[in-house]
Amino acid sequence: MTDVSGIKGKKGKKISEMNVKEAKKILKDKSSIKGGMLPKLSSIINCLDKGVSNAHVVDGRVPHAVLLEILTTKGVGTLISN
Repeated sequence: MTDVSGIKGKKGKKISEMNVKEAKKILKDKSSIKGGMLPKLSSIINCLDKGVSNAHVVDGRVPHAVLLEILTTKGVGTLISN
């Protein structure tokens, strides 16, 4: 949970889904993420590398965000998977 809509790309638009390879590229580039998202993305990548199948960055300001992320097709955050 965080206080932003999800991981954003270079143009500031939220990325709804990405794989771990794309996440590593974004983390290495550091042009589209900064501040508190850096340790979050780093931790997610670490978990995925250790066998977790997917992780979600979800906006805690949205009511029922976790349910919306898991039970809807598009979700409300960013899904990162292996």
